[in-house]
Amino acid sequence: MGDITKGQTTFYSNAEGYWKDVAPTVDGMLGGYGSISNIDLNGSKAFLQKFLGEGEGKTGSACALDCGAGIGRITKRLLLPLFSTVDLVDVTEEFLEQAKTYLAEGGERVGKYHCCGLQDFVPESGRYDVIWIQWVIGHLTDDHLVDFLQRCQKSLRPNGLIVIKDNVSYEGVVPDDVDSSVCRDLDIVHGLVSRAGLSIVHEEQQMDFPKEIYQVHTLALR
Repeated sequence: MGDITKGQTTFYSNAEGYWKDVAPTVDGMLGGYGSISNIDLNGSKAFLQKFLGEGEGKTGSACALDCGAGIGRITKRLLLPLFSTVDLVDVTEEFLEQAKTYLAEGGERVGKYHCCGLQDFVPESGRYDVIWIQWVIGHLTDDHLVDFLQRCQKSLRPNGLIVIKDNVSYEGVVPDDVDSSVCRDLDIVHGLVSRAGLSIVHEEQQMDFPKEIYQVHTLALR
């Protein structure tokens, strides 16, 4: 991804420009695929519940972070039902403003709203049981993704978990000029996770998505 690194200011500003024009709705968050939201959330819940609960090695349920949170689709339906407090981070201020309305019911348990790109975001040390990173790693350069994952590690509580859920390409890095992102293949994602000093403790492919979109994989990291 050397080319992207050279032009990374443009890479990030183009992405910000794209999202500023997207409607602050579930359909907007999912690029017109709002119909897959329930399938996505049910798959994520089944995945996450493997790790939560009482007992040795289980992940706590005090606080979660929703990265690239948008209007709070994942916060509302996945994280708030499972965690006492949920923080949101997104680069688009309008989305976070809409999130305050979208999350009004149960909103007293929403912690902090951070308006920031993940390449610049420093999560609070030792705060989170789970950091959920969905459909946003393609907006980070390789180096920035590794750096961000390393910062996430420092912000985990004991037995904390980082989860990446994202599209994977069949081979190599596929750029998307429309939203200024990239789609990496699974081997490349694995390599970047390893570079960040993390191990994959569980991995699954999300089933029952439309055939025309890239495969989506969920990785639990510690």
